[in-house]
Amino acid sequence: MSTTELAWFKSSYSGSQGDSCVEVALTRRAVCVRDSKDLALPHFAVGREEWARFVGFVGHSGSPRQAGRTA
Repeated sequence: MSTTELAWFKSSYSGSQGDSCVEVALTRRAVCVRDSKDLALPHFAVGREEWARFVGFVGHSGSPRQAGRTA
């Protein structure tokens, strides 16, 4: 499936100022991710289960920088 055939949407984690624009597209087996500010760059894809773990990890920790901290 080519990049133009995918239904891209802006991630809810993207910044509202337009400075952190990440778009995702879902396929049967993967989640594709790209930088919407530079569509010439290649996208990458991860498995749906791995994506769910990543989103859960980031959502639980509050931010990627806090993820490695302990109480």
